[in-house]
Amino acid sequence: MSSNLQHGSAFATPELTTELSLFDKAATGWKEYWATFVRPYIRGRVLEVGAGNGGSIPYLVDGADEWLCLEPDPQLAAQLRAEIASGALPATCRLEVKTLRELSPDQLFDAILYIDVMEHLADHDQEAALAAKHLAPGGALIILSPAHQFLFSPFDQAVGHHRRYSRKSLATIVPSPLEQVKLIYLDSLGMLLSLGNRFVLRSAQPNEGSLRFWNDWIIPLSRRVDGLMGFALGKTVLGIWRKPLTP
Repeated sequence: MSSNLQHGSAFATPELTTELSLFDKAATGWKEYWATFVRPYIRGRVLEVGAGNGGSIPYLVDGADEWLCLEPDPQLAAQLRAEIASGALPATCRLEVKTLRELSPDQLFDAILYIDVMEHLADHDQEAALAAKHLAPGGALIILSPAHQFLFSPFDQAVGHHRRYSRKSLATIVPSPLEQVKLIYLDSLGMLLSLGNRFVLRSAQPNEGSLRFWNDWIIPLSRRVDGLMGFALGKTVLGIWRKPLTP
């Protein structure tokens, strides 16, 4: 998860900083779950846009030769820099305090990740188009975001979300030259729980106890149910697109 990356505003809200910390502690099972779908596409040079405090990197980094983190928020960048310097994150990780717009156009990557980032961007379609230009042939664009606008809550608003996505609305922001590889929903039971009583997203500040309950009890069940339902239901949407090897 990342800071607010919309153009002209690159600073994390206090609620978002707290959310990142809580998810690092209480959502390890969730991160391991979605990472199982992403790891096959992690190789070579990897770019993570809006890397936040680096909380998702340990679940994915083994497949990468290089991992460039872009994080414009100074506070989160400082945390990430400290994690790299301490050895908590691999030496293959490198940090640049900037946005994708500030990256040199000739820098190409084998995978570009937006982990809980696109929903923060006002100009998400322009961002996706620019990301496609930074993909090497055969490279993968990977987007993980909260699903379903009808689940938009005070929590979303507090952490700077502009929207939640359906599979269709997420696909519409990705430029057509990229080929869709995967577009699925994850955490079906978590969605039903949120829809029924806003258990996790009912307030502007997540609660560690409810997050741990969701992570420890709901996610293991969703891992079983999601596949049985064809990944057609869930409160998170995951999309993966690949750049053709030839134009």
